[in-house]
Amino acid sequence: MAILRGLAQPVRYAALLAGGLPVLAFPGTDFEFLAWFGLVPGLALLRSAPTAREAAVRGWWFGTGYLLAALYWLFPNLGPAVLLVAIVLGAPWAGVGLAAWKLLRPPGPGLRQGMAALLVVPSCWVVIDWIRSWQGIGGPWAVFGTSQWQHPAVLALAAVGGVWLVSFALVMANTGIAVMIFASGRLVRLIGAAGAALAVAAGPVAFALTAEPAAATGAAGHVTVALVQPGLATHGPAALIADESRLTASVHGADLVVWGESSLGEDLAGRPVLLRALRRLARAAPVLVSEDFYSPAGAHSKVAVLIGPGGIEGTYTKTRLVPFGEYIPFRSVLGWLTRISRAASVNMAAGTGARVLHATLPDGRPLAFGVLICFESSFPDMSRVDTDHGAQVIIYQTSDSTFQGSWLPEQHASLAALRAAETGRPAVQAALTGDSSAFDARGRLLAWAGTADRGVLLVRLTLPDTSARTPYDRLGDYVPWVAIGIVVLAILRAADWPGILRRFRRR
Repeated sequence: MAILRGLAQPVRYAALLAGGLPVLAFPGTDFEFLAWFGLVPGLALLRSAPTAREAAVRGWWFGTGYLLAALYWLFPNLGPAVLLVAIVLGAPWAGVGLAAWKLLRPPGPGLRQGMAALLVVPSCWVVIDWIRSWQGIGGPWAVFGTSQWQHPAVLALAAVGGVWLVSFALVMANTGIAVMIFASGRLVRLIGAAGAALAVAAGPVAFALTAEPAAATGAAGHVTVALVQPGLATHGPAALIADESRLTASVHGADLVVWGESSLGEDLAGRPVLLRALRRLARAAPVLVSEDFYSPAGAHSKVAVLIGPGGIEGTYTKTRLVPFGEYIPFRSVLGWLTRISRAASVNMAAGTGARVLHATLPDGRPLAFGVLICFESSFPDMSRVDTDHGAQVIIYQTSDSTFQGSWLPEQHASLAALRAAETGRPAVQAALTGDSSAFDARGRLLAWAGTADRGVLLVRLTLPDTSARTPYDRLGDYVPWVAIGIVVLAILRAADWPGILRRFRRR
């Protein structure tokens, strides 16, 4: 493999390190400003490659470095398998390497190359992020645009084109800076500066031009949600349920109480005594809990369960599973990973898709909400489906207990900001051990509880009108499709068609 044969080339190590640099923009380190220029060192290494092949290999190393830094928290669970995942999924960044080399290489981009770079390089990045977001490939963790979760003015781009448009703007800004630095003429440098300025200004302009999501009127316009974060009980599942029940009983004024992922380690269908206890708690407000259990046949499931005074009022089974953590892709080929890591011993049983649950609040009002579990908060399409089905709030249940002390809890909780901005719906995350969070319909932070916090996070949410839709709700993933079109046109434009035809005729 080229990535292994190049171990003796220090410049490839530099590309690996350059790939890790932009990950510092994500939560955990929170240098989010770095996302606007942190790709430039990598672009410099890619453009300086002596050949197209070397540019592609450097791009591969760059992508591998990006994913290793973004997924480092998996090492305690997957061990060496993380390196395998990063190498395989980093390969598509070879396309970024080729684009940067073709359009930015010495002696510097000309006018047409500079203008093309502002579209082609960001498009390559968006296509890569979009493709690896497919469940069968792994899922959309560390999509570049999620680094901007703290800035509602930038998240306005997510309302227009999803997280993909935020990523496009970030990479365009970096490419514009690279064009400014490496251009061979003043006009081209101005083009680079204009591209970078346009990318930076796009978010605030979108924020100013897009209206606040239309709010529901009267008493129906607000709901108070209690997010229960007990931490892991040291004395087993029964003690955990006791802690969650005690915290729930202490809540006053909530319309809905949400427990974290795996808050119940058993199937309520076989525990009538526990169900009766939860029904008593639900007299004050409906309670959303999470079952995590193995059936007598050995099947493993995670199920969100809505409990009211009358019993179970709705359920949702987790659909998008964590690769290697909850299932092993191509288990017949990769099952050996269980011998060298803590990868899933059995594949979890998946649900059939996103689903909206309907609760009756203490004052008799109905509330429709989408509920998703853990890893599913990283998928933009699932919250869009919930919105299409009438959800007024998006609720995420997670645990993250395995990854305490890493960057993951904060990164995970921040994803709700993107999903809120994309859908124009308030979004909350209840985490068993933290981080729990809540955001309004434009992605503005309302409340946060870190991993050191224990208790209840009470937050009042403004509900949008059920007919309110963002452009992203209506149009979906058009940005990746436009990016694919740009990449295809660039490939067709770069191909040596006369030479290809001559070789074909000779054959």
